[in-house]
Amino acid sequence: MRKAFEEELINLHEQFYQMGLMVSESIYQSVKGFTAHDKITAEKVVNNDHYINEQQVIIETKSIELIALQQPVTSDLRRIITIMKACADLERMGDHAVSVAKATIRVKGNKKDRAIENNLAIMAEKVKKLVERSLTAFIETDLKEAKKIASKDSEIDQVAFDIHKQTLEEMKKDSELVLGATNYILVAGNLERISDYVTNLCEWIIYLESGKIVELNTHNTLDNTSFK
Repeated sequence: MRKAFEEELINLHEQFYQMGLMVSESIYQSVKGFTAHDKITAEKVVNNDHYINEQQVIIETKSIELIALQQPVTSDLRRIITIMKACADLERMGDHAVSVAKATIRVKGNKKDRAIENNLAIMAEKVKKLVERSLTAFIETDLKEAKKIASKDSEIDQVAFDIHKQTLEEMKKDSELVLGATNYILVAGNLERISDYVTNLCEWIIYLESGKIVELNTHNTLDNTSFK
């Protein structure tokens, strides 16, 4: 019975990882569509979002079944709960990718700024890499890597701030840019929020190992006794 349960846990981790890769690809494609003004790619991101949602339901349903039928010990229970929580964070990342894609679909011949768009593409690549690194760290329960990844959030915040500032400056210079530029601020904001959810994943990695909820970017630690 124990071996079968461990195989179920491994399978659950694999499903989580695959969902994460789907989300990572959605992030990449959404910004690619936005900067290339490719509405077809953007529409695919929107239309494919239900696959991410379905994967979340599958993972959460399987997690509940494992808890109900296997009555796991404390450490295994914490692992299952952590996957469910982290899964919800992945789904929210996917929602932000959809928001970026919808911004692409809304654009109707607005004036564009290639320099800002290039910066958004660079930001998106950085965020995508953080998502992928956090997934690997989660699967490997790599606390050291989790802390390194979380420390990068401030860099993403700075990039978002710089793009916001750059956009406002360009809008002041050219009023024709105003309508299109508001979407630049929206996209940067969505990418920044995705980075925040990456930090959440890193915090779940710490919780998985220690049973403590640690706010990595504020240095506040709370003991959680529910699953010790």
